[in-house]
Amino acid sequence: EVQVVESGGGLVQAGGSLRLSCAVSGFPFDDYTIAWFRQAPGKGREGVSYISSDDSTTYYTTYYTDSVKGRFAISSDDAKNTVYLQMDSLKLEDTGVYYCAAEFGPRESIGRLTEYDYWGQGTQVTVSS
Repeated sequence: EVQVVESGGGLVQAGGSLRLSCAVSGFPFDDYTIAWFRQAPGKGREGVSYISSDDSTTYYTTYYTDSVKGRFAISSDDAKNTVYLQMDSLKLEDTGVYYCAAEFGPRESIGRLTEYDYWGQGTQVTVSS
């Protein structure tokens, strides 16, 4: 059984940092896409970032939505089956519930919510002024 568990959310002042973790168990960490989505109050869920690994290569593919480029960094520790989202210079508009999603195989775009097979329960990120 695949389980996706997010952690690391919290309350932070604008300009501060948080690191979110996404631990995925029961899932092969050699050919995958792990993505972060977020949902602000009253809004739909939007794609924030993803990291893809293709077991035929030795590098990762990453993606960031424009609003977080230069501030967020996604990384993977395959040995721990965990993906991290380092969030720096946080802004009020980064507030929301952050969800981690997992899919078998690499991707070339973040895609639609329905394209991801496994989801976590979400972790709240609140940025205050």
